Amino acid sequence: MLLTMTSSSTEAVSKEDIHELLEHSVKNTHKVKDGDIKGDFIMEKCLLLFSKDYKYSVITNFNGELCGHYPSKIILLEYQLTEGDQKKDNFHGVESVYDTTQMRELIKQARYARCRSRFAVPVIMYEGKHVCRSATLASGAEMYGRSGLDFLFSGPEASLGPMSSPEEEEPELQMFDRLRGQDKKLLRNLSVKYICDLMVEKKKVKFGMNITSSEKVDKENRYADFHILTTPYPGCEFFKEWKDNSYTGETMMFDWSQDFVDAVLDVPDDPLFAQLGLDWTKYRKWDIMQLTQNYLLLQLHILKEGDSGLLVHCISGWDRTPMFISLLRLSLWADGIIHASLTPTEILYLTLAYDWYLFGHNLPDRVHKGEEILFFCFNFLTHIASDDFSAIKKREPKHVSRNVSRHNSECNIEGVLLDNDPRRLSYRGSNTSISSIGSSSVEGAPTFFSTNESDDDSVKTNGWQVVSSTGSLRGLVSSHDSPLSDSNSSGGHGSSRPSSCQEATETVIPESQRWNKLDSVRRIFHNAYTNKIIASNGRKGGISNLLDQFAEKVGFKSGKT
Repeated sequence: MLLTMTSSSTEAVSKEDIHELLEHSVKNTHKVKDGDIKGDFIMEKCLLLFSKDYKYSVITNFNGELCGHYPSKIILLEYQLTEGDQKKDNFHGVESVYDTTQMRELIKQARYARCRSRFAVPVIMYEGKHVCRSATLASGAEMYGRSGLDFLFSGPEASLGPMSSPEEEEPELQMFDRLRGQDKKLLRNLSVKYICDLMVEKKKVKFGMNITSSEKVDKENRYADFHILTTPYPGCEFFKEWKDNSYTGETMMFDWSQDFVDAVLDVPDDPLFAQLGLDWTKYRKWDIMQLTQNYLLLQLHILKEGDSGLLVHCISGWDRTPMFISLLRLSLWADGIIHASLTPTEILYLTLAYDWYLFGHNLPDRVHKGEEILFFCFNFLTHIASDDFSAIKKREPKHVSRNVSRHNSECNIEGVLLDNDPRRLSYRGSNTSISSIGSSSVEGAPTFFSTNESDDDSVKTNGWQVVSSTGSLRGLVSSHDSPLSDSNSSGGHGSSRPSSCQEATETVIPESQRWNKLDSVRRIFHNAYTNKIIASNGRKGGISNLLDQFAEKVGFKSGKT
């Protein structure tokens, strides 16, 4: 089934659409088989946004027959549209790159090889190479059980899956060969050669039984033809600790000594990866910001310099996986390489809707538990806004630390902790993010505080203050210089920096287009998240409370000095 749509020069979504999307997402987890009517509307919005820059085909999953918590329409990007293509009304005469009937059959067989039937799906296209997402490999028990259940509950005309009946005996080794062989066939069909495994375990174990596996521990070495990158990354539980740490990730490290953590970082000894110049042996000493930065650098480098596509997965593929997919999409968009026609509002809607909601991220549960990995993702945009993360830079990539780059909104003065923050007593020299919306990107950068919040996407303020470590005011900062500046002015460069910042650095580095675009996305998200998730859940504590405390401390409230 080939589906084409015409592009539009007008904005396909509004900021109110993003507010509504988050409001719906925090109350509902997408399950296509449950008849998510709102999800169908969201899916159509995503199709429209993809159509602005891509020709694509669609594989239907209306009843969840392929996967119950995947989108109702699986998008297969075929190629990017040229400016001439975008002026055409349709492409009905253009032959599809894919035989969607064959692809659907391949997926129906391959899905049993992965946890929860979450098969590999291409979600980003960069220079003809796919970035795919999935869950990890399923254990033998799940493969047997899921294929048997599919047989029992399938209709009379439905495919019987990999087995003709659940009672039919099949040697375990033969089943693994066949099902994982189908998975490999799907990956090869998508030209995937690199697999980035984010699990901190070799296999997920519960109650003494292996419930999932992974390519890195396949006993028969079936995935030897792929470059497997074992890049262990903390699960969503870690982001409860990040939230409790006042949304501060600098100097905050994952506890690698926990019993269940048995995966060791392993990047193949290959000239491609050596070009990065990263000392991977030090990964356990990196805080969560450095770990995320360096993993993203690795993935971007594979896309830029590698010759094939990339698969990213964790265990189920609905927390860590969408985070890195979202960061990849936004980083490449900020370079103008992908989704070039989309505005900050449109790309934000697309990644929130398609990468997170429609692929089954359980936001209601995560918010309830305080595991705010979604918020971390968009808060982290500040830390990848420099050209060090650009896929179009001409210089060789290098190791990134928080001291690598500075922007117009940053100057070399120390951050501040509130008097009632217990971490003030054991301050360790890292910059601290007090505001939900104003996380700073480098060590030693100032902490910005908003004095007023509005329902508009651009939070307007009466004035910004840069505060020294002693709590004294160090000069007014214009709204353009702050991470919360109005999105309408984010493209300008006319504002000057405060004298205190100018004295701190010899050279003023102008903000790049990349910085402005990512900053706009971050601010639109923060406003929607604050209004539709934090406010709606009555969470006056945390972010909002810290802002109020600071406002009272320095003598202004609600934008009045």
